[in-house]
Amino acid sequence: MLSRVVVAPSGFKESLSAEAAADAIAAGVRRVLPGAELDLVPLVDGGEGTAVALAAATGGRIVTVPATGPVGETIGAHFAVLGSGDTAVVEMAAVAGLSLVPRDLRDPGATTTYGVGELIRSALDRGVRRILVGCGDSGTSDGGAGALQALGARLLDEQGEELPFGGRELTRLHRIDPRGLDTRLADVELLVACNPYNVLCGERGVARVFGPQKGATPEQVEQLSAGLENWAFVLTRDVAVPDTNLRYGPGTGASGGLGAGLAALGARLLPRFDVLLDHLDLDARLAGADLVITAEGALDHQTPRGKVPAEVARRAKLYGRPVLALAGTLGEGAHEVPGVDACHAILPAPMELAEALLRASELLTDATERALRMIVLGTRLPLVSEPVQAEVSGTQRPSSVR
Repeated sequence: MLSRVVVAPSGFKESLSAEAAADAIAAGVRRVLPGAELDLVPLVDGGEGTAVALAAATGGRIVTVPATGPVGETIGAHFAVLGSGDTAVVEMAAVAGLSLVPRDLRDPGATTTYGVGELIRSALDRGVRRILVGCGDSGTSDGGAGALQALGARLLDEQGEELPFGGRELTRLHRIDPRGLDTRLADVELLVACNPYNVLCGERGVARVFGPQKGATPEQVEQLSAGLENWAFVLTRDVAVPDTNLRYGPGTGASGGLGAGLAALGARLLPRFDVLLDHLDLDARLAGADLVITAEGALDHQTPRGKVPAEVARRAKLYGRPVLALAGTLGEGAHEVPGVDACHAILPAPMELAEALLRASELLTDATERALRMIVLGTRLPLVSEPVQAEVSGTQRPSSVR
């Protein structure tokens, strides 16, 4: 009954890439259904692994270049040139991701997106006509200020001195001089694949929602929020294309506000799955599945707000396909994700986070096996039918004894 299984997971942050997660799930499926046809579709959301996945899907290539990492040091970064040759994919996590920030240096007020601008410049050097910037898994909260500095903008304080890196400096921003911006930006289509639920400012602004995850204290969250408010004001006044809502526009808060910085340069902020999944032919692959398995590090009330399992489930349900979701943790709302028929946590017992991260592949394989054995058992159970009432004659009545 389960002859074709589509495995379409996201990565597990700081643990498993989407490809590694798909392989781990596939190993669990094979233990239970050795004869099943497996279609592995590792999914990317603009974060870690996006460039590699899209290069592989299109017959493209990875270009490795030195660039400025999130804490200011030079690192080996990369971007992709897709098979068509005219499109580059800049994965911001490859140069400014949280995984590149040592745990003892996790201060989103100090980290920078400068390397993102350097990768965009490197892509321009290769003559592409379109640059797709994937947002996700960021370790920054500078509103894209660093990226604009790398592209030639000057961020000046009240004394006319250029600001150093970091979101905390944005409270001192007085003026932006855009005259040095790379003129080649006018000749390329700049697209940003992002989560449209993320906005730059306000109570649901990116500093308040994601700052603590990146190491910000409550005081730093307020400082970053104030800086991004000032950034939006000055950026709108000095740089932004007309009628651009940098404070509350969908996706402006992507990757610590990188979305807003690039939108000011005329980039189009697009829902990430509309941009990314078309390269993977996901819908056609889901349509032929008997079972769809997706996965992510956490399944909770945030999942429907632009996370991979929710998008997989939504698309699978267009074809009436059952969906099993596996997760490192099941939080509040995990059982209410639209389109997910069943969910299963991968931890068999309480354990330290460090151990869970180290054993993630093994745990995911074992959890897949456990969940599938329950599904197979369910397919073998007889269906419960409505009780059949015997025919009676004369004044005889059915017994009421139960």
